[in-house]
Formats: sequence, structure tokens, C-alpha cells
Amino acid sequence: MKTIKNILSHIKIIQLLGDESLAISMLCIDSRKAEKDAMFIAIKGTAQDGHQYIDRVIELGATAIVCENLPSILIENVTYIQVKNTSEVVGLTASNFYENPSSKLKLVGITGTNGKTTCATLSYQLFSQLGYTCGLISTVQNQIGNKIIPSTHTTPDAISLQALLAQMVNEGCSHVFMEVSSHAIHQFRINGIEFTGGAFTNITHDHLDYHQTFDEYIRVKKMFFDYLPKKSFALTNADDKRGMVMLQNTNAIKKTYSLKTLADYKGKIIENSLTGLCMTVNNQEVFFSMIGEFNAYNLLCVYGIAIELGEDKQQVLETLSTLKGAEGRFDYIISNNNKILGIIDYAHTPDALLNVLATINKLRTGTEKLYTLVGCGGDRDKTKRPVMALVACEHSDKVIFTSDNPRSENPKTIIEEMETGVPVHQRKKYLIIEDRKEAIKTVCSMASAGDIILVAGKGHEKYQEINGVKNDFDDKKILNEMFVLFDN
Repeated sequence: MKTIKNILSHIKIIQLLGDESLAISMLCIDSRKAEKDAMFIAIKGTAQDGHQYIDRVIELGATAIVCENLPSILIENVTYIQVKNTSEVVGLTASNFYENPSSKLKLVGITGTNGKTTCATLSYQLFSQLGYTCGLISTVQNQIGNKIIPSTHTTPDAISLQALLAQMVNEGCSHVFMEVSSHAIHQFRINGIEFTGGAFTNITHDHLDYHQTFDEYIRVKKMFFDYLPKKSFALTNADDKRGMVMLQNTNAIKKTYSLKTLADYKGKIIENSLTGLCMTVNNQEVFFSMIGEFNAYNLLCVYGIAIELGEDKQQVLETLSTLKGAEGRFDYIISNNNKILGIIDYAHTPDALLNVLATINKLRTGTEKLYTLVGCGGDRDKTKRPVMALVACEHSDKVIFTSDNPRSENPKTIIEEMETGVPVHQRKKYLIIEDRKEAIKTVCSMASAGDIILVAGKGHEKYQEINGVKNDFDDKKILNEMFVLFDN
């Protein structure tokens, strides 16, 4: 347990009313989780205001309240701490409560629209192979050494995040690789974390339902690098048109990676095939088992991270060449008899879908057909729906529009909004099959020997969310079943 005084170290306070020597058993932002001697931090969220639940948490035993507005009636033996912005202080209080775990780790944050999961996962795999006990915080899963912890958000809430980092310290982790989402940056979830380094992959059209404008989305991503300390490194993709923008105001050591221009970590693709990538990395030729130009960028990013963390160049390249990447990212299976190639990918933005389709088209010999199955998530950025549909139709032989995670929306409405992006002359290119399993079955029945099927949008997810219920659903498993059914 920590005292209120310890927990509030280096935090700007407007006023404190009560006893700051009280011992605190836990921190919470969810009033339902409050316990005896808890400190409750009242957050003003978009849907609810935590200030409404102050009386409830005191009834549950909370003895300290961090708030922006003091209640009209103050309860005896409860300490009230007034601050300007409660969202900003959650991470700092949690860091103090858990004894600043990030300062005891080599922690690298990876941000960008696409590639975060692959880069974080590859870094985790690489350093684990190099003999370190590592932590991973990602969209797919969190890991402490070999132990898997289910993941519910790209970046956990600030208290859960500090608790997870503390657990990683306690279990002997030396290195941690973490996806940093724009939501997490904007909502101050990473406040109180000391990053050893940060890496930027790319930035494209996404999350405009939340950030409203693309300029605001860029500004939020850039904030991550603006606050990196001098002793850390900031690694960016020099080929992305906003890559160098990310480094403009950072105090960190600036580093770059690129396929197309001069950079600290320079790559060149020699051969790109379905068996892997042959490329040079700083003039050294290496064969990687991963596929596609977008993975060439991911590999360069991970290589740069490893060298900035002080690892041996030759050993890093040798180990990287054996790694497979993240589940559901250009994940593929081949049917036994017909040799139909089925690719499962998380691509759920126009740019990610375009990258995957462009990669597939570069690998085609010219005779096989490319079938793309795609949908768009409900309760998310609606502006990308017509763009996703257009990208699919322009770069595939045949497209099936289907349901993704409709959440609270009507799947039919989502598909209708996708259709608006397809010009009249391409309308014969697509079919609509709302039921996702039926869509996968149909596309497998349509494909001939040697054809390619892309199932896009859900990747690693093992569920389909419909009206608040997560139903079991695994694209790869279903695709495999259909391959067996139609393989003759």
C-alpha cells in the first residue's frame, strides 16, 4: 500500500482537503471496482462523468477522491484531491502507485495506422529468441514471457497498463514492446510511462469517427514523439509522407528507415515471392520468410529498434530471417489438392487493404483469379466504407461484400454504404452475402485450382460482434473447413 502523498508525487494539485498520510489499497476509474481504502479518480468521459459516482465509491469504502470539481458535501475521513484534468493524472498516479515500473524496463512504443501489431510482435519474438524475458502489449494479445494474457484494447487503460508493466517487472522482463494507439495518446493512457524508444510505421485514413479530421489524427500521433525524453530514440519511416513530421519537435535521438531514400536503416527488395522476401538491409543480403513490401518496412523497423537497443547486427538479421510475424497478418493456407491460396489479413483500412491486394497482385503469375471477401466494422469510421469497397473492386477479379463486426449497426446498412463507392461500370464485380460464413463458403465454391482468396478485415479475431454479443467466429478455421469441403 502507498500513502496519498506518495501517489501524488510530481502531480500538480489545485487543493487537497483531508489527510494525505492515509494508506491506499488500490486505484480505480470504474466505480464498480472500488474497494475499502481505494482512491477513485473521477474521469469526465464522452459517455459518462465519473463525478456522478463519487458517493457510490465512498459507500464501497473509497477513502480518497481525485476530481476536477469538488462535491458540494464533503464526507469526513475522506481525502479530496482537486486537479485541473483527471484524465491527465491517472497514468501518473498509477505509475507512482506501482513504483514506476517503466523506468525498470527497456520499453519501446510503436505507433502508426498499419504495422503496429506486426512490429511489436516481431520485436517480442526477436528479443525472446535472443535470450531475453520479454513483455508484449498488443491488439492480438499481451504476453509476459511465454504466458499469454487476453487483450481487449490496443492499449489498456492507464491503471491496467501500469499494473501490467509492474507484473512484467516482477516476473523478470527486461524488454517490453507495446502498440501505442491514437486513442491511448489522446486519452492520456500512456502518461507516466518512460519510453526507451518510439517507432512510427505509417499514417493513413482511419479513426476519423473519433478524431474528426485527418490533421487531428496526425497531431495526436505526433504527440507521442513530442514527449519522448532526450535519452530515448525516435525511429520513423522516411518513405511515409508524414514520417519526418513525427520527428519535428522531439527531443529524442532521431533515426530513420527506408526502402526508397537514404536512411539510417536502408533496405532494398531483391525478390518478393510467395515463399518470402529476399532483400538487403544496410547492404547485407538476407532472406526473410515474410511476404510483401509492407513487411519489408516492418522488418526494417524492427531491425532499427533492435540496433538502437544495442543488439548485434548479424545476430539480429539471422534471427529475424526465421520469424513469421503476427497471427492474422498475411496469414495463409493452401488447399491440399486444388492448391487454392487462402490469405487471412486484418486489413480494415483502405490503405491496409490496398497494400495487401497490391502485394498479392505482384505475386500473381497472371492466370489465377483473385477473390476478395471484405466488410466494414459497425460503430466505426463510416467514411472509409465506400473507399474500402472501391479498393477491393479495383484490385480484385471478384469481390464479396459481407458482414465484419456489425456491432450495434445493421449489416445491410453498412454494405449499402460500401456500395456507394463502387462506380457503375464495376458493379458486376461484386456479390453481396451478408452472412460471413456463407460468404466464405461461396467464395471457396467459386474458386478454381490455383486461384487466390483474400479474407480481409478480422485477421486474428476469434469472434464476430453482433448487438453487443461476441459470437465464436474464426476466419482461418472456417476457410480451412471450406477448403476441405470443396477440395477435390
